[in-house]
Amino acid sequence: MSDTKEIVWITGASSGIGRALALRMAREGWRVAASARRAGELDALKTEAAKTGGEIAPFPLDTTKPEEVRRTVARIEGELGPIAVAALCAGTYEPVLAHELTAARARPVFELNFMGTVNCLEALMPAMIGRGKGRIALVASLAGYFGLPSSAIYGGSKAALINMAEALRPDLAKHGVTLQIVNPGFVKTPLTDKNEFPMPFLMEVEDAADAFYRGLQSSRFEIAFPRRFSLLLRLLQMLPYRLSLALTGKTVPKGKHPAYATKLNRS
Repeated sequence: MSDTKEIVWITGASSGIGRALALRMAREGWRVAASARRAGELDALKTEAAKTGGEIAPFPLDTTKPEEVRRTVARIEGELGPIAVAALCAGTYEPVLAHELTAARARPVFELNFMGTVNCLEALMPAMIGRGKGRIALVASLAGYFGLPSSAIYGGSKAALINMAEALRPDLAKHGVTLQIVNPGFVKTPLTDKNEFPMPFLMEVEDAADAFYRGLQSSRFEIAFPRRFSLLLRLLQMLPYRLSLALTGKTVPKGKHPAYATKLNRS
């Protein structure tokens, strides 16, 4: 895809899909600007890429800080050149059941998953619109399709990204900028290691990065993987709520609420 050493900026590059995508694109000849909060992990990523002839430049960054994002984007373009592709992978996962849901737990997830992405878009879009070209991929999740037990916070933040991308896609297209939404299912990463339930169609992170990279070479709006799981969740969306909620209700963990129930009985 890249014969001229174009620049790709990848956030969330210290682990998971972002890290695997950075290594994949470096092998394909891209000049990768890699961002994450953990500078040490980025340095290790740069070293690993160099072993296979890839080029990764670390740009440590906290995407929840708008000024820091703007400075970093300006620095990347000043030192490496115009960003041709941005893969905004930075995010976190916080599983909660009803009795665990608090604003204090929800706020940092939305701050990183949604507002962190908005901060990046604010820094990226003016220059891409001005150049009349560019590609931005926002990493959401198949959990954004439908409310799933334990994903009230995470799924909500990803649903917001999907909605925002749908709204922005036609507008950006008029300016020559391609916006894509990336909806992974279960991928074996440190985030999914938190899950205490069976994860259907669990993918290895390298396979997810391959699917992501192939999607970046296409014109389609949504990059979703694994395909079978995405189709199942699309079907769930189409069912009447009395059926879809009955199905998802069967996945609620049992035996998790006794202390909460006691507290409610006493209030």
